[in-house]
Amino acid sequence: MPALGTEIAIGELAARSGVAASALRFYESRGLIRSARTQGGQRRYARATLRRVAFVQAAQRVGLSLDDIATALRVLPEGRTPTKEDWSRLSRSWRGLLDARIVELEGLRTKLTSCIGCGCLSLKTCGLLNLDDRAAGLGDGARYLLGDEPS
Repeated sequence: MPALGTEIAIGELAARSGVAASALRFYESRGLIRSARTQGGQRRYARATLRRVAFVQAAQRVGLSLDDIATALRVLPEGRTPTKEDWSRLSRSWRGLLDARIVELEGLRTKLTSCIGCGCLSLKTCGLLNLDDRAAGLGDGARYLLGDEPS
């Protein structure tokens, strides 16, 4: 592929990043990336937007929310390409969140392995059974898989 200029069109950003143009417009609506408009109304992105899009993709792959991603990206400069120190500062700010996510995923793996691997097929002994929807008061989602204990 030819070298990029300082600004690129949405089609080029989509081709280079592997992210659909519709997703890029969505990222922009959420404040994850920014564009300037030409006189004709076409979007133009700074070349450094490729790094931001790659960062968004990587963060989504590990299960981080778009809100978490947006918060992290706010620490990066808008007017220049982020430096190694900028990215390092962002990385340090996520260490606790990522460590907690790792613990959560390891716990989920253990519970799923023991549940699926136990073969009991018994609603009387199943650790995930939510009789009469008692776990609903604990919050949304699969509460017992997320670490809540049946009462």
